[in-house]
Amino acid sequence: MRAEPLPAAVVVLGSVNMDLVATVGRRPAPGETVLGTGFAAVPGGKGANQAVAARRSGAGVRFLGAVGDDVFAPALRESLVREGIEVRGLRGAEGPSGTATIVVDGDGENSIVVVPAANHAFAELDPADLVAIAAADILLCQLEIPIPVVAAGFAHARANGTVTVLNPSPVQRLAAELWALVDIAVVNRGEAEAIGDVLDQVPHRVTTLGADGARYDGPDGCFTIPAVRVRAVDTTGAGDAFTGALAARWAHGPEEAVRWACAAGALATTALGATTAVPDASAIARVLARPDARPD
Repeated sequence: MRAEPLPAAVVVLGSVNMDLVATVGRRPAPGETVLGTGFAAVPGGKGANQAVAARRSGAGVRFLGAVGDDVFAPALRESLVREGIEVRGLRGAEGPSGTATIVVDGDGENSIVVVPAANHAFAELDPADLVAIAAADILLCQLEIPIPVVAAGFAHARANGTVTVLNPSPVQRLAAELWALVDIAVVNRGEAEAIGDVLDQVPHRVTTLGADGARYDGPDGCFTIPAVRVRAVDTTGAGDAFTGALAARWAHGPEEAVRWACAAGALATTALGATTAVPDASAIARVLARPDARPD
């Protein structure tokens, strides 16, 4: 019997925001005002969302990022601590913490405005950050923090045998030298189209397909994993839930990791807020044990 891989040690280098979420029957047209049906302030940010997803999927997680000195900062820090995420690498910066203003319509689709604030004050890695990256199994990054910090983290990871995972969102032009340091890229269809052929140089490429699941391309071949069917309430953070779960499960092999991530991403849409419905490992395992979860 094959031994079960040990839980992954994941370092997430990324953003943390307070998500200000308004629900509406339909999103307003330019210049239009509509009445909302609800409001919530929920800790988020692509980095923090992915850290929570990785932790709930069973990984040990350390977070590297920055918050401001405003009213949101203590709540953002505590939200990570409460999940069991190590936050010694979460530093403070002058000014506001990052925020995301999110409008969610009756179909669960969203529009998002991100103000990076403290996330863009995260200018360099300190010696403790470098030690953590070198000791990790996986370094997971996004693009809501300065690109030089991502590049420095990936270079140090590559030099120390740590697997690098990049979710290149929001999409922007990256140097070829940075792409050469990426082991696994996780993109949605729009991001894949915007990035183009440069993705082909990444060894492992995972493309999320929304309700159609996700596709893997790489040394293990090419395959598509169908989505788990759920009633979507809010798609905010579904991609982050997918990515964090994938990183946590990568040691089980690409097919099992993508299958696990598809379930995590689908379940994450079933409640309002980017991390509210992110499932834990037991919930994902229950869904994958259903007869319809592994079609031939």
